[in-house]
Amino acid sequence: MHKHHSALGVATALKPAAPVTLIRPQAAARAARFFAQKFPGRSLYAVKANPSADLIRTLWDSGITHYDVASIAEVRLVAETLPDAKLCFMHPVKAEEAIAEAYHVHGVRTFSLDTMDELEKIVRATGGAADLELCVRLRVSSEHSELSLASKFGVELGETSELLMATRQAADALGICFHVGSQAMSPQAYSDAIERVRAAIVDAAVTVDIIDVGGGFPSVYPGMEPPALEAYFDAIHRGFESLPISYSAELWCEPGRALSAEYSSVIVRVERRRGTELYINDGAYGALFDAAHIGWRFPVALLREEESEAELTGFSFYGPTCDDMDHMAGPFMLPGDVQAGDYIEIGMLGAYGAAMRTGFNGFTSEAIIEVEDEPMTSLYADPVPARRRATVIKLG
Repeated sequence: MHKHHSALGVATALKPAAPVTLIRPQAAARAARFFAQKFPGRSLYAVKANPSADLIRTLWDSGITHYDVASIAEVRLVAETLPDAKLCFMHPVKAEEAIAEAYHVHGVRTFSLDTMDELEKIVRATGGAADLELCVRLRVSSEHSELSLASKFGVELGETSELLMATRQAADALGICFHVGSQAMSPQAYSDAIERVRAAIVDAAVTVDIIDVGGGFPSVYPGMEPPALEAYFDAIHRGFESLPISYSAELWCEPGRALSAEYSSVIVRVERRRGTELYINDGAYGALFDAAHIGWRFPVALLREEESEAELTGFSFYGPTCDDMDHMAGPFMLPGDVQAGDYIEIGMLGAYGAAMRTGFNGFTSEAIIEVEDEPMTSLYADPVPARRRATVIKLG
């Protein structure tokens, strides 16, 4: 893999005709150390956010030893990459064949579920194993989060008692898990969810060994500046300590975005300008799925050797395909004199950007370059250097 000092250096030295993914292992390592040292429990990396084997190894080297896998393909990937990692199969609806392979071939013992049917499936697929850690997923509110995860999975509070009691009988360790939604903007999301956990435990009168507060930990994007992560950890710790659970119960979380967002960005080239619309060579079918389909605004920077003095202007982007849906409304704030041939860095794409990339219409990119500079925004760097925060970066 090629290495370079900075995003600007890549653009000016290589002048790439196709999008280039920049990776920053040092940023991912810093995020992993933060969770490993400060979260008051165990952190499981949610592999779906970015299934890069290089990233997974970086996280392992920085203290993340447990991995939330959501498919048998993710189970195989992490098992091959990190043979000593603990894998937790946290998708509540799994193929019976996937459960059997995970258990018998890859040593997975931790599974989530939200129905009696899924519990019976797990018991059958594992041959009635006596060493299972089974986590019942509760449905909780996503009102404090930018992306809801409240409709697809999770047992309703009034229906938990029977499922918890049956799972207690089948499990060596019983857990309760939930997910407050992606990009939770307030610690209150976790406090409220833990209160639902309390009600479920009291109603079922079972001994609980694991509380898994899921993911949802935020990163920094334009217009979405969350509180410090320590505030989330404090709220979770207070709620966990107040629960009627086993004295030896474990506290887990499943950060995905928070561990991977700062890991990578993408350099794109402007191929055409039409007013405040920029035609770029990556888009909705590449790394910018979230920008197109849910209106996510990512930080952007114009990569030019000479600093522009033009006023900042809100631009929208069109991607390279023939599809009108390949459109990112933004607005993305760039100097008003941006033009065809300019290069732009789009930041904070380590979470879901690479994972969502396709080859639709023949447009894709496999170019990956490691860079040493800081990500464009950070929850972990104190502070991000001004030259990285600036909209226009000057070579120097």
